[in-house]
Amino acid sequence: MRVMEASFDPVYGEAWSAAQLLTLFALPSARVSLAWDGERPCGFAAARIAGPESELLLLAVDPDRRGQGVGKLLMDDWQQWALLEGADDYFLEMRADNDAVHLYQSAGFSECGRRPAYYRGADGVLRDAITMRRSGVRL
Repeated sequence: MRVMEASFDPVYGEAWSAAQLLTLFALPSARVSLAWDGERPCGFAAARIAGPESELLLLAVDPDRRGQGVGKLLMDDWQQWALLEGADDYFLEMRADNDAVHLYQSAGFSECGRRPAYYRGADGVLRDAITMRRSGVRL
């Protein structure tokens, strides 16, 4: 939860509660993976599989560790797991003005859909949601 709270700006309301995150552990088709900096977690990814598709539900990297490859490692780990589980289409959704778009684009994802004014931040501003997709991943 420390990484969750440090990674998500409360203005956007994107952080999950501990209870929401714990529900993933009850799903056989879901996985949460951690990245470690010694004894301390510095990032995590939560994903699920639905048939031939996998969805990245959440990716967080401690702000002090951003730009050091942690996000890429978590993305690679998610896609490798999903591939071994039989997925061949990979999806994620994000706020349109999220800087993580560069990470996702560098991993081969491209925009495949948009939901105008989908997110409302605590600041009252409406922001689009972008759905991104990558097919046929072979790591």
